[in-house]
Amino acid sequence: KTLASFIVSQLLSAIMIHLTKRSLSTTMRAFLLSIWSLHLLISGNQAVASTAKGGTIYGRIALPETMQKLPPLNSTLITLNNGEYKTYSTAQDGSFSFYNIPAGVHVLDVQSHIYHFSQIKIQLLPENNMEPNCIEYVYAGSTKYAIPHPLILNAHATYEYFESRPTFSPFWIFKNPMILMMIVSGGFMLLMPYMMNNLDDEQKEQMKKQMEMQQDPSKMLKQMWGDLNGKSDEDAAKKVVKKGNKSRLKRE
Repeated sequence: KTLASFIVSQLLSAIMIHLTKRSLSTTMRAFLLSIWSLHLLISGNQAVASTAKGGTIYGRIALPETMQKLPPLNSTLITLNNGEYKTYSTAQDGSFSFYNIPAGVHVLDVQSHIYHFSQIKIQLLPENNMEPNCIEYVYAGSTKYAIPHPLILNAHATYEYFESRPTFSPFWIFKNPMILMMIVSGGFMLLMPYMMNNLDDEQKEQMKKQMEMQQDPSKMLKQMWGDLNGKSDEDAAKKVVKKGNKSRLKRE
């Protein structure tokens, strides 16, 4: 259309230049001048209208087959640029439309309190005859995908506002560390007699000594002190015997 109007304007300009060189009446010249002025006015209005005309964005929201038993969408609010432009989808088929949207990049959101929809970034360029170029973001930070226009937006999931109450399970008691310690200690108590039967006589005597020392803390401390000094109970007993012998010799 722009090329055709340019060609027509150039032809009319050439005709006017050619006719001005010839002898024409004043009425004819005024008539041709009015035609030329009217053409310039119409072409100028078309140019202004073409620059002022915005783009159109339309599409449809829907539920996938797996969500057909859930509550319907009804009329849902759809916004551009966080509410700069607003519209509502129809309850019958979920279609929506935005008209006279200026050139630039716009963000479309479906404001649903039940279902989660993708966020769409739409680019309108005059060089592309204001045809929308659409990019889909399933969620913030996800991989972007180019999608066709008109838009067909399907719900991805439902919002869960309340945490479901867990059901009773007898295995919960095993999550308590105190219960686990009681179970392990009870198992050792049950297995201890069987372990004692498999021990040698020396090992049994050693176990008895350890049990006696545990019952008498003073003996345990003496053994620990002797182990730190590198002296055993036998060495201490020998020293006691030697001291007793020396004292007897002195008396004699």
